[in-house]
Amino acid sequence: MENVAVLIPCYNEELTIAKVIDDFKTELPSSTIYVYDNNSTDNTAKIAHEHGATVKRERLQGKGNVIRSMFRDINADVYVMIDGDDTYPAEFVHQLIAPIIKQEADMVIGDRLSNGSYKDENTRHLHNFGNNLVRSLINTLFHADLNDIMTGYRVFSRSYVKNVPINSSGFEIETEMTLHALDKKIPLIEIPINYRDRPEGSFSKLNTFSDGFRVLKTIFWVFKDYRPLTFFSVMAALFFFLALIIGLPVIVEFFRTSFITKVPSAILAVGLMLISIMSLFSAFILDTVVKQHRENFELWLKQ
Repeated sequence: MENVAVLIPCYNEELTIAKVIDDFKTELPSSTIYVYDNNSTDNTAKIAHEHGATVKRERLQGKGNVIRSMFRDINADVYVMIDGDDTYPAEFVHQLIAPIIKQEADMVIGDRLSNGSYKDENTRHLHNFGNNLVRSLINTLFHADLNDIMTGYRVFSRSYVKNVPINSSGFEIETEMTLHALDKKIPLIEIPINYRDRPEGSFSKLNTFSDGFRVLKTIFWVFKDYRPLTFFSVMAALFFFLALIIGLPVIVEFFRTSFITKVPSAILAVGLMLISIMSLFSAFILDTVVKQHRENFELWLKQ
């Protein structure tokens, strides 16, 4: 029998944490349920302990910091990650675990979006817009076809948990984990699930604008780090055309009069062209480094 760990990162979820724990105890009676309390100011930790969960505290604020500690501390064969806000029904866990046990995937994503339940239940329209934007950017960047990038309901294999680097500190953690799987060609599967909005009196910890910006910033840096050839080639093209626009009148003037009176424009154009050339060389060099890193990662996994 597989050793299953249920991971519940929590911050001020006293209204819902008991139900989440009880639901998973019903669905996975032999699993170990871990609640990592992230400096809650309410009775989240106390209630979790009373309902039989193993409770630990993560002092560094942010969901990414909590997940990093969970992955480092907990040993299991299968890891179920679920939010403590009771928005994800526990009964779907069997469908999500199955591909991990069958070794068909190392990450299984609980897809809230394809069946429309998230759109129907969620009243924060900017969150819907943000989900669609992030999904479109990542699918374009990695030539993927994922439906739900930012869901908090996921199941992982031990191999994935113990080999994924986590740099994010906040709610962009789901995006980072998905990007890592796509870049390293780690097998992942999406399974549609239902979503329900928070019960009355429970409030989301997400800040639509600040957390959305952090997710986009994560995508930007991953684009630079994992797709440097495309990133720096685009930069090179941008600076090349800027140099051309600024420098073309200078060139025309020189051929007409054999003199250059637009000295500042000439200097700026030369500077932009040099930046363009440097960006192009950086693209080739960093692309080689990234390819070597991927090869080393593959070899390391086989050891």
